[in-house]
Amino acid sequence: MESQVRGGTRWKRFAVVMVPSVAATAAIGVALAQGALAASFSVSGQSFKVTADKLEGKGFAQYGAIDSGYTLDGKKTAHPVAVSSFKSADITKMCQSVVTPNIPLIGSVSLVLRAGGNGTPVHADNLYIDVEDLEADATFRGIDIGVAAKDAAKGPKIKQGETVNPYGFAQQANSATLTGVKQTAWATTAGTFKLSGLKMSLSTGVKECY
Repeated sequence: MESQVRGGTRWKRFAVVMVPSVAATAAIGVALAQGALAASFSVSGQSFKVTADKLEGKGFAQYGAIDSGYTLDGKKTAHPVAVSSFKSADITKMCQSVVTPNIPLIGSVSLVLRAGGNGTPVHADNLYIDVEDLEADATFRGIDIGVAAKDAAKGPKIKQGETVNPYGFAQQANSATLTGVKQTAWATTAGTFKLSGLKMSLSTGVKECY
């Protein structure tokens, strides 16, 4: 079975099917903010942007979760996210940027990382991306929509310690191809992450991948 999503679609429209999953984890998010639950790690007070010409992934799963973390002034907070996971992924012409605002005497400082643009893509195994917003053209092969998160076995298992309702909504596919990727995320984790042709730059001002 093959399913396609065409056009530069905002994440809220792209993943309408994820709404039940995020809603199902709302109670978990409240408990997390109150310190009753522990997440795999606390995210920083800065989201980051990623672009890629193409992401070719095998063993895909997606489900709702809650990322706990801090604001830049140290207050506890929580972010509902859609976790996209892949058993393996190859990413062509990847750009990742994060902006640190309001540094005294300097203003904003931007960190930009680029890789996978020299003919050898970035490669990741057991990749998890905690996404807040996504635009892409997407093709899914062998897709199942509406499985329980704990049973989405085509992708990697839910990470230990991750704040997820295991009985909540999820989807999975044998493989997925995303092109023209633009996304905002709070966290990325991987078993291995090989960045070919890595180049990193730091500059003043707001300079993002998109």
